[in-house]
Amino acid sequence: MADAKLEGTSRIRRVNLGRMSDTTRLRTGGCLCGGVTYETPQLGPILQCHCENCRRLSGNFVAACRAETERLVIRDPEDSMGWHDLGYARYGFCRSCGSTLFYQASDKREITSVMVGTLNDASGLDLKEIWFADEAQPHNILDGGVPHHSDNAAGLS
Repeated sequence: MADAKLEGTSRIRRVNLGRMSDTTRLRTGGCLCGGVTYETPQLGPILQCHCENCRRLSGNFVAACRAETERLVIRDPEDSMGWHDLGYARYGFCRSCGSTLFYQASDKREITSVMVGTLNDASGLDLKEIWFADEAQPHNILDGGVPHHSDNAAGLS
């Protein structure tokens, strides 16, 4: 652990430096009511997005990890899963409780981003980068130990 002083503030935030994310173990999760559950054998590190759409969707910002869509198993026995399609992207949610579980870019359906807050155990996953950092709300303290971007282009490769 190391201390990182955030520019323009006296606040200090603990950041992990040099630790690798634990991305290759079975991860499980689900919605608030339990109607939709999922599992995946591998997740990428955490990405935060502070763009307007993600802020409005989540009520704050989105923290998500990427999974290969073909390796993501979604269990939805009551047909509660819905998708809100915006044309350029779609969000997967539970129609019963409203939990947002997934995000897919329209041009990259082979990747599904899993919302970190829906994981049963997110331990071992580290923050990799922050997208649309310049749009973050004033109450959010951004981690100074990871790259900040004004868009999401850095993470799309």
